[in-house]
Amino acid sequence: MTATRTDDRTFRSRWPAVEVPDVGVAEFLLDHPAARADAPAVIDGPSGRTLTYGDLRRDVRRCARGLARGGFGRGDVLAIVAPNVPEWLVACYGAMAAGGIVSGINPLYTAEEIAAQLRDAGARRVLTIAPFLPLVRAAREAGGLPVEIVVLGDADGETAWADVLAAGAAGDDEPPVTIDPDRDLALLPYSSGTTGVAKGVMLTHRAITTNIAQMQVGLGQTADDRVLAVAPFFHAVGLNVVAGVALRSGSTLVTLPRFDPEAYLGLIEAHRITVTVVVPPIVLMMARHPAVDRFDLSSLRLLGCGAAPLSADLQQECAARVGCPVGQGYGMTEAVAAITLVDAARPITPGSCGELVPGVEARIVDPVTGEDLPADVTGELWVRGPQLMAGYLGNPAATAATIDDDGWLHTGDLARIDTAGHVYVDDRLKELIKVKGMQVAPAEVEAVLRTHPAVADAAVIPVPDERAGERPKAVVVAAGGAPDDTAAAEILAHVAARLAPHKCPRELAFVDAIPVSPSGKILRRLLVAQERAGALAAAETTRPATAPA
Repeated sequence: MTATRTDDRTFRSRWPAVEVPDVGVAEFLLDHPAARADAPAVIDGPSGRTLTYGDLRRDVRRCARGLARGGFGRGDVLAIVAPNVPEWLVACYGAMAAGGIVSGINPLYTAEEIAAQLRDAGARRVLTIAPFLPLVRAAREAGGLPVEIVVLGDADGETAWADVLAAGAAGDDEPPVTIDPDRDLALLPYSSGTTGVAKGVMLTHRAITTNIAQMQVGLGQTADDRVLAVAPFFHAVGLNVVAGVALRSGSTLVTLPRFDPEAYLGLIEAHRITVTVVVPPIVLMMARHPAVDRFDLSSLRLLGCGAAPLSADLQQECAARVGCPVGQGYGMTEAVAAITLVDAARPITPGSCGELVPGVEARIVDPVTGEDLPADVTGELWVRGPQLMAGYLGNPAATAATIDDDGWLHTGDLARIDTAGHVYVDDRLKELIKVKGMQVAPAEVEAVLRTHPAVADAAVIPVPDERAGERPKAVVVAAGGAPDDTAAAEILAHVAARLAPHKCPRELAFVDAIPVSPSGKILRRLLVAQERAGALAAAETTRPATAPA
């Protein structure tokens, strides 16, 4: 069976739409038979500390009650600035069970970046770990925000996580908050969407449970699977593709707070991991790192890759090295996580990012004429399905520019769908740069570049990087005088001090002018063409110590 077509040139998933119960995310994920209560649900990889499914369900309920007794209610936002540890999930699903909304934040962000997300989200509480406490405090001060900080470990004058759980320990018979899955928001991740700076993506309980159920169909996970969670939980891949599907399936989830090749490979061997979903740089490591040969990876049945494109050659090279299929998926935060996914029960098609998940429709549209295109022809990918976002927080204009009146999400990606229903993402209309699966909005970096006195104008473009997929490169018009290598190094250091490492350019080229359209829009495609032609030679610089490795 292949993806079906209709006369209107709409592609439809070969799988029927999924049905999910009228419950919130926490109940959906943790509704397992009593016999599973003693089965391991989440294991902290470095320490081996284990939460069974019974423990997880108990702690999620205690967290929900503890938060509620502290004044956290329906519609309130809990932000999380922490690495992948079991408590991330307890807090996340506990806040959702209390009727709240969760907004994960990248711990690599600067205090100013964290403050901006806290402010925009309207977060009332933020959960972090002791090592990140100074950063989160600095964010609270920078934004002048009345945010309560909850700390895992030594609270140092802030609210202790243990106290939240203790406050919720009594009253196990209390009725839970009633969740309206179609209306109540559960997640508020931040995405740059197809253009511009990051925006809060409003995801309902229904959207999340639906997408997790959709992904279950393709991945085919069961209670016998052991899943390694290295993709960060603040990212759609880590929280929904990895943790969400694993917990709904009754699998065992092993967390890794920070990626390290030896630690990652060691956990696969020690826990006999069967499924792991990663980003392209980890696939590259699995394909070529010498340490791979020292570990027993024979338990793996599927290595999934998402968040950024992966070449067919590297996909096949990795599969041959580790001895298991390497499959790809494609998605957007605006669709919770997955729009397409590999079918684990079928042979992998190299270069394809899988098939449309159940219940999803797609169109391939000519970006110039707006006409629908047939199979095997490249155009902009439009998708429609039950897992799409409710909109961007406080930004109806951006919402309307992304999802049209007929419910089609305009992805900004150039793709094609073959006659067998395999989806291939060829390029991007949108101008986001993906660094190790993390989004970089050129406009944000350009704004920081322009604050340096030596910069008259600036543009940021993507350049290929074997390890990261892409990296940003700065193209700068100098403000008076002949530019030199010292100026370039100072400009890059200026950016590195103000943005997270993955957003920072490592190269800078000086030009006489930035090409713009009559409306003033930067014509980045012309700069990309010059870069590919070798016409944008980078200045010789000394990389700032805080720049990305």
